Amino acid sequence: MSEQDRKKWNQRYAEDSYHKNNPVTLVEDWLQRLPVGKALDVACGPGRNAILLAQTGYQVDAIDISREGLNQARQKAEDQGLSINWIEHDLDEPYQFDNDYDLIIVLWYVNLTLITRLCGCLAPGGHLLCEEHLITDLEVTGPKSLNYRVAPGVLREAVSGVDVLLYEESVESTTEGERVASARVVVKNS
Repeated sequence: MSEQDRKKWNQRYAEDSYHKNNPVTLVEDWLQRLPVGKALDVACGPGRNAILLAQTGYQVDAIDISREGLNQARQKAEDQGLSINWIEHDLDEPYQFDNDYDLIIVLWYVNLTLITRLCGCLAPGGHLLCEEHLITDLEVTGPKSLNYRVAPGVLREAVSGVDVLLYEESVESTTEGERVASARVVVKNS
């Protein structure tokens, strides 16, 4: 399935059919509260959040399965004079992450085992921010497959080994008038 994912995302980015350019609100809201340091953006796609982190002063590692997405991200970063360590890797395969990140973000990429593991990659005092599409019976935008959504409560369980600073499950309207069901968590490694 991972090679299928790689092809799907490479095609979406090559066709320019992925039009999300602004950083995720959760990241924007929390960045001002966190000390700058070393950051990891997991499943970074075309780099909108990794670039924000680098603009803020973070030393950024950004990982994704899509070469096309990473190439676009790399070009955007270079155009702004930003240095980011872009890593092409299939996250369904083992990867040796550093264990001293001050900030890790996982946005819209469902892999609860990986999220639990990433909590152990935080430096003392480090934070993990995660937002996922939530399973709901309501009419919402986003992926239709339950493989790309989390059930209520399971994201909180995935981060149970660290201090939870924020946990929310909600259905909200976007500026485009769409409704999004999501689960958000912010944790801190004591």
